[in-house]
Amino acid sequence: MLQIYNTLSRSKQLFKPIVPGKVKMYVCGMTVYDFCHIGHARVMIVFDMVVRWLRASGYEVIYVRNITDIDDKIINRAIENGEPISALTKRFIDAMHADSDELGLMHPDQEPRATDYIAKMQGMIGKLIENELAYQADDGDVNFAVRLFPNYGSLSGKSLDELNAGERVVISGGKRDPLDFALWKSAKPEEPVDTRWKSPWGEGRPGWHIECSAMSCELLGEHFDIHGGGADLQFPHHENEIAQSEGALYGKDRKLEDAPFVNYWMHNGHIRVNEEKMSKSLGNFFLIRDVLKSFDPEVLRFFMLKAHYRSPINYSDAQLEEARAGLVRLYTALAQVTLSQAVKAELTDLQNPWVMRFTQAMNDDFNTPEAIAVLFDLASEVNRTQGDEKLVLASTLQSLGGVLNFLQRDPTSFLQSGTKDEEGLCPAMIDEQIAARVAAKNAKDFAQADSIRKALLAQGIVLEDKPGGITEWRRA
Repeated sequence: MLQIYNTLSRSKQLFKPIVPGKVKMYVCGMTVYDFCHIGHARVMIVFDMVVRWLRASGYEVIYVRNITDIDDKIINRAIENGEPISALTKRFIDAMHADSDELGLMHPDQEPRATDYIAKMQGMIGKLIENELAYQADDGDVNFAVRLFPNYGSLSGKSLDELNAGERVVISGGKRDPLDFALWKSAKPEEPVDTRWKSPWGEGRPGWHIECSAMSCELLGEHFDIHGGGADLQFPHHENEIAQSEGALYGKDRKLEDAPFVNYWMHNGHIRVNEEKMSKSLGNFFLIRDVLKSFDPEVLRFFMLKAHYRSPINYSDAQLEEARAGLVRLYTALAQVTLSQAVKAELTDLQNPWVMRFTQAMNDDFNTPEAIAVLFDLASEVNRTQGDEKLVLASTLQSLGGVLNFLQRDPTSFLQSGTKDEEGLCPAMIDEQIAARVAAKNAKDFAQADSIRKALLAQGIVLEDKPGGITEWRRA
């Protein structure tokens, strides 16, 4: 049975969907004012994995990931560039989709854009004012009154006195309390006309936090199964989502028996570079498209899932090279058989010890490091066995790898591929050297043949002699 670490309870809990057999999941997506970096890649890869496992386990999943297309950073970038908001956001939405496709990820079932849900946001803000949980300040902004919501702090596990204004909470003169946050931001004279909407509180735009509450409630309902995002969103963003969503629904008098906004909160860990959190302010971030100029997308996915989704990851080229070496080991095992002849392993076959171990790992809060360890053990068994058993084991390896979006390519093609920008030998040049080595062996010039092998190895090319005089190669 699947157990999920719930940030709200700070413990693993048995997963029980609201509707048996069906899962509704919302993940906070990107704010589209720049290209996506590998921190965004981790969110996309982690929750792609979660959806794949839920569906492989028989659940019908509705996966929603939003796009924030109105935000202070977007407005500032559009002003800097001298272009309309719509042109800026379209360009970076297209770039985000291109990055996701290059990574080989599924598209969400729905991908709502904030600007399409302004009316829903205004309705929710009106309800919060009616429930006396929000007020319009002297500066025109409408703010949520944090101290009037009794359960604030439940997600972060801190009392109001312990909480400080988060990195995206702006303290202004219009707020009654530093923790109060904007639901509706009054338009400023210098802001473009395409950044403002009419409302009962004057022209303006929504605050960042209300966007996700409105979109998730509209598409998944006021009570759904899983809400995910990066660890940096736990406070204040997700804390504020709970407050405004439950505040609009229940007011100040939420009872213990009232259904929560979300049952399970999932947060993936940070990306670190040289043991420091990756951030644009530190200038130590890497764009997805730049990383993929040098490394295969499957290598980046494998790197991300080698670590548990809740753990921080230290990013470096050396770590990606290590991930590639791991994939080489798995593909090398698959290259020994003709997989088209094999029967795919079924995840329901728990009599299969490999399937059982893999399933147990994934059901333990999506423990991909342990699941990948099963793949490595399975690859070792493929290397040791012969005949029909070898074929069955290799098929099982490929099938289980496929659940994590690995090992679905032609093994030889993967093994002969290298980094995308390397200047090493091309396949034609390697084939020429192999032919020269064969000629040397036929002439019984074994010293020359050995010299060619060593020269290729020095350039990262491994030769493997097969029965029948066939020589295959792969990159180290």
